[in-house]
Amino acid sequence: MKRFLLLAASLLAAGGVLAQTAYPAKPIKFLVPFTAGSGTDLIARTVADTMSKSMGQPIVIENKPGAGGTIAAGQVAKGEADGYTVLVHSSGHALNPAIYSTIGYDTLKDLTGITPLAALPNVLVVNPARGWKSVADLVAAARGKPGQLNYASAGVGSATHLNAEKFRLQAGIEALHVPYKGTPEAMTNVIGGSNDWFFAPLASALPLVKDGKLQALAVSTPARSPALPQVPTTAEAGVAGSEYTFWVGMIVASNTPAPVVKRLHEEALKALANPDVKERMSKLGADPFPMSVEAFNAFIRTEVDAAALIAKAANLKGQ
Repeated sequence: MKRFLLLAASLLAAGGVLAQTAYPAKPIKFLVPFTAGSGTDLIARTVADTMSKSMGQPIVIENKPGAGGTIAAGQVAKGEADGYTVLVHSSGHALNPAIYSTIGYDTLKDLTGITPLAALPNVLVVNPARGWKSVADLVAAARGKPGQLNYASAGVGSATHLNAEKFRLQAGIEALHVPYKGTPEAMTNVIGGSNDWFFAPLASALPLVKDGKLQALAVSTPARSPALPQVPTTAEAGVAGSEYTFWVGMIVASNTPAPVVKRLHEEALKALANPDVKERMSKLGADPFPMSVEAFNAFIRTEVDAAALIAKAANLKGQ
């Protein structure tokens, strides 16, 4: 009997090890809180292909836009903490707790970051027919018609919204915010003339800028983008303190088992080091942005604090 119990205990222990090492045993879902073709979506798809091959399981992209990403984030925060549903969110994730009072989850306690995947500029784009050739032209037009110009975003609480508000505050202009469900919809309305300007993720806007359908006035990052070297930064263009870096990262429920978090982190970093992924990101105007799990979560806390200051200054509220 004693031998039988020892054997059973050994089998149970072995089973536990196998259960941990078996991840992933089924397809993984990347939940993207914006529409297909958005900057976040493009980055998610860029790394998903390589990670899928390495992990031996399909990675399915599911787009679930709405409420600045809080719908998708809430689904992950409240869902099974098993690593099979991974939130791929943008830097707007840090703004959400400052402007939404009833999101139903705690950004810092209920979710944990795996790693940022990419950092890229937002690019300030306008319809070429507007005749604005520079940021100074746009600012002059806005000051000449206070509150009459409008800007598009990929949704209330999105990174594109936060970027535009930071720019607006630093430029000292008033403008009406017009939110959409994603970047493609916002860009379409700038091209169509319904909206005056938009801080679009460079990954999405670059082809339209090159085709002449959108005019790039400035990039949001502290340094110019190699993808648009002739385009100045917003600071170079005369709006000091307006710098903003758009990032995309992988996030899971906070109580996801440590071995699963470790595996996702290792596979993500492996993908970001892949030459093909680097080349594809470069074509999108993005740079791989890997961090340790600990560093990323500290970074998120810093971003949450910084976003809260902008939200307060601009009196931003979720809808």
